[in-house]
Amino acid sequence: MTIESVTALEDPWQARLNRLRRILPLPLLAVSTALSFIAPGNQPTAVEGIFVAAAAIWSVVLARPRPATPWRVVAFAVHSALAAVLVGIDLSFGIFAYSGFLFAYPLGKTWRTAGFGVTALIVSASLSGGYPTGVTGHSVIYLIVAAVMLGLVFNSVSITNHVMEQNTERGRIIAENARLHEQLLAQARDAGIVEERQRLAGEIHDTLAQGLTGIIAQLAAADHVRDDPEQLSRHLDLARSLARASLTEARRSVRALRPEQLESASLPEAIGTLTREWSEQSGVPAELSTTGAPARAAAEVEDVLFRVAQEALSNVAKHAQAGKVTLTLTYLEDALLLDVHDDGHGFDPETPVDGYGLAGMRKRLAGVEGTLTIESAAGYGTTLNAAVPLR
Repeated sequence: MTIESVTALEDPWQARLNRLRRILPLPLLAVSTALSFIAPGNQPTAVEGIFVAAAAIWSVVLARPRPATPWRVVAFAVHSALAAVLVGIDLSFGIFAYSGFLFAYPLGKTWRTAGFGVTALIVSASLSGGYPTGVTGHSVIYLIVAAVMLGLVFNSVSITNHVMEQNTERGRIIAENARLHEQLLAQARDAGIVEERQRLAGEIHDTLAQGLTGIIAQLAAADHVRDDPEQLSRHLDLARSLARASLTEARRSVRALRPEQLESASLPEAIGTLTREWSEQSGVPAELSTTGAPARAAAEVEDVLFRVAQEALSNVAKHAQAGKVTLTLTYLEDALLLDVHDDGHGFDPETPVDGYGLAGMRKRLAGVEGTLTIESAAGYGTTLNAAVPLR
């Protein structure tokens, strides 16, 4: 629902009053006219007929909605004038005069009070036997009736003004809430787009980029052993295998951005397969050990840890110059841990590292409330610890 649609919504009570203003005047005029005809001793005149016709035409005009405030003031003024004249002709038209209260409602705060007062004075005449004509007993009765009516009416006006102010404030709050809601939705959409782009960047880095890196490495190795047909064939076969795997992974990523290895295997099996394939491609011995009782974790948790293992091995191949790599997957009651240790030349963890790898791992782990710590020093290898809480 947009702000415009919210602000266009009409208050239910105001909508009911609008319907009554359009519908009631003609029936009330008809009842008043019928009573004036059947009242004993009453003889309708041509003047009465003219004003009744004028009031009927005006009531038809008022049945058409015209929301502008100046029109409402004019509508009330003409309606009250016709009602006042008709009450002066015949007291039965006091019934029709009551509809003046309906036309005073949509006026502003000041005009509403005045409108209620005018209508009360006209209705008081019909209740007390006519308008006062001098200092007589009838005039005193009119004044008493008018005073009571005005007291009741002004009290009603005070309540009405308060209620309408509350309705206006409520409408303003609803419109403001709708505006804030739309703003939050827009921000959420923008944040979702940014997050999805970052996630896709991570997926591309973990699949296509690493696959292409492996292919380049195998082709470079093949170039160095071109005089050895057996080694050349082995590197070319590995390059072709990586190319096919990367193509398959790319196609699968289009369908669902989850590691293909986890679609038909458990996390230990998937990381074990990853470790063996990486060892064959890199020529660096690597092994995985699992401790604890393996249990199926949430899909997003397993996805993240698999990608962390994938990225960690890729970093070892590119930077560590290691002679051996050990991966340990540990299942605890409330957490799942992945340790990747290599005996390479190490690095200073406090030194900023270019590339997506470490930052991508930290971001992935943060998405599942996990953490990443790195222990490394020059000449002592590197140990990467990833921990994810289990719910």
